[in-house]
Amino acid sequence: MIHPDLTMPLPTELGAVHFTGIGGSGMSGIARLFLSAGHAVSGSDRSENHNTENLRDLGATVFIGHDASHVGAADALVYTGALWPDNPEYLEAVRRGIPVLHRSQALAWLINHKRLVSVAGAHGKTTSTGMIITALLALDAAPSFVNGGVIQSLGVSSSFGEGELFVVEADESDGSFLLYDTAVALITNVDADHLDHYGSHDAFDAAFVTFAERAKELVVVSSDDPGAVRVTGMLDHHRVLTFGEDAAADVRLHSVVTDGPVSFRISWQGQDYSATLTVPGHHNALNAAGAFAVLVGLGYDPTRSLDGIATFAGTERRFELHGTVRGVSVYDDYAHHPTEVAAALAAARSVVGAGRIIAVHQPHLYSRTRDMAGEFAEAYEKLADHTIVLDVFGAREDPIPGVTGATVTKLFADQGRVDYLPDWQQAADRAAEIAQDGDLIMTLSCGDVYRIVPQLLSSLDAIGRS
Repeated sequence: MIHPDLTMPLPTELGAVHFTGIGGSGMSGIARLFLSAGHAVSGSDRSENHNTENLRDLGATVFIGHDASHVGAADALVYTGALWPDNPEYLEAVRRGIPVLHRSQALAWLINHKRLVSVAGAHGKTTSTGMIITALLALDAAPSFVNGGVIQSLGVSSSFGEGELFVVEADESDGSFLLYDTAVALITNVDADHLDHYGSHDAFDAAFVTFAERAKELVVVSSDDPGAVRVTGMLDHHRVLTFGEDAAADVRLHSVVTDGPVSFRISWQGQDYSATLTVPGHHNALNAAGAFAVLVGLGYDPTRSLDGIATFAGTERRFELHGTVRGVSVYDDYAHHPTEVAAALAAARSVVGAGRIIAVHQPHLYSRTRDMAGEFAEAYEKLADHTIVLDVFGAREDPIPGVTGATVTKLFADQGRVDYLPDWQQAADRAAEIAQDGDLIMTLSCGDVYRIVPQLLSSLDAIGRS
């Protein structure tokens, strides 16, 4: 991967902008904003998806595949952290001497002195950001925003608003969240990940300390997550609000009911407030508490803030229902870390009732699979009834010899509850063969596993007709 130079001064002007990796959830949102701001936008990605199609409809020129000629007459190139240094478009931009910006630098250029709310953490960023945005819209605050996933009720992941606030999902994976001029920082958790970049748990924690200390107005941080508690203990910030189920939390979550759509109560400054969400799972009650802490920390009315959060209907690729065939519901989720997998499966359990959960896991990154295979196996064996494991989606990494999906499956104590099936059609057929009326099939990964969903639905239909 390309390591961004975050010390590079941003250009005063940007004309036509080319995005290498334009189809990604974050990149497409930033490209949309550049189009809204009147820039000529082009871009490329390795395959079509709904983001590339939507951007074409908005006027962007989008190529499939990467080639130096695609840069065309662009005045700047924006790249994603998953890009390799030998990418022909990146090399062409360097050869021509035009500005080459990491996506966080392009976003920082767009924010342009707005009052910034940055949401960071190893898990829960997209949902927490979506909750804050949804509530601010309900509060008539007209925020600008860039989220890491499409907010279902809005149909977009980004937009310019007339208000003073700009809300972003801040990516910690490569340290680029330190670039932003943040006013309010929300830290959902500090569960060590991306050690391929940071090198150690201590360095990972230190980055979050720096992120928090740079927030000019307020830091909101989990009281429950051990990593977040470590970070809080190292802070010397003038204003910190904690949230969670810990008895000492400033915003205390309690009375959580997860049977169906999650309901809960929040204690804040001696008063109790209650809500029922439209999204399931205990983890979403925690996400809501963090979003609530941001909003009341900004000065918004507690009741109206929580009412606004409760209208949040989810984001794409976060417990997203794609269809039901012969009584079997097929969901997709972005979970790609053991903690996220556990949360997603727990939410699925609250929805499926007496039915069973069949998980389809696509390991993401060779290093994460190597380092966390045992934790993945434990989460799936504990919380799913059967697991089908595909091969590793390498993303920005070269293969590591001996690391495959079997690295996870061989660590299951009960080998009868897991299959390693690198062939996607075989995997879809196996899931459909196992599934019965009332069951739930869920794909989990931040790779391209969502592309197997049509095969799953088709296999379910074929077995139903046989």
